[in-house]
Amino acid sequence: MGVCFALQLARESADFALSSKESDRLLSSDEIWLIARREDRLSEVKEKILREAEEFSSQHGKSLYPDVRVLPLDISGKEGALKFKSALDERCVSEEIEISVLVNNAGFGTYGEFADTDTVREMEMVDLDCTALTGLTGFSLPYMKKGGRIINTASLASFMPLGNFAVYGACKAYVLSFSVALAAELKHKGISVTALCPGPVSTEFANVASKGARKEVRHGLSPEKTVAHCIKCSRKGKLYSMWAFKWKFKAAASRFVGRYAGAWFTYKYCKRPSN
Repeated sequence: MGVCFALQLARESADFALSSKESDRLLSSDEIWLIARREDRLSEVKEKILREAEEFSSQHGKSLYPDVRVLPLDISGKEGALKFKSALDERCVSEEIEISVLVNNAGFGTYGEFADTDTVREMEMVDLDCTALTGLTGFSLPYMKKGGRIINTASLASFMPLGNFAVYGACKAYVLSFSVALAAELKHKGISVTALCPGPVSTEFANVASKGARKEVRHGLSPEKTVAHCIKCSRKGKLYSMWAFKWKFKAAASRFVGRYAGAWFTYKYCKRPSN
């Protein structure tokens, strides 16, 4: 979904600039940062944005797409978050910056019973899904002003403990809880926080979580539509984003299921393959 966020937020920036009387100023100042470990994948996303920028320019006579900066960083854990802070501090030496939208989308999961999974891998999940998200948010806030937006990718799994998905569900419960509390704290500053809580989405998630045992997410829905709905919710200042009705229904229904009962049921009947 990170690719979808990058492409759609670039389009949002260009559309806003096109409708703004300050389009020339926006053209010279807007920038989108792409951050992940693999530089080759980031470069591919950058090329996609640049191709769209060329099409936009041919249609409107000038390109109002933001500049694209690739930062190949491993943001996992405390050390990764500090690398991100260093990149921000380095940029501020040359010019003042403002972060208008922060998207914390990096993360992964693991399938299987906790006792049978790689404990080090589970700890790495906490480092990325929780520690890095917390650090990136904290280091970004000093650069955010009224109208700023934060999007944190949680999950439908955040609403209930899940057997065979124990650490991932716990990580996403943290993300959801943190997002809600942060939204309350930042409301008076005019900064909104949106927690994206999708169910199955057609991404590489299952292949990574199962170590190749399950190539595709079962019953996965469109990542493009999931992200488009989330960005729309973010613009409106909504706290939650769940595009599909069945996701909303399951989130609401979770209130009437005991936490242990939910964990036991998913452990017993929702087996997840793993190599």
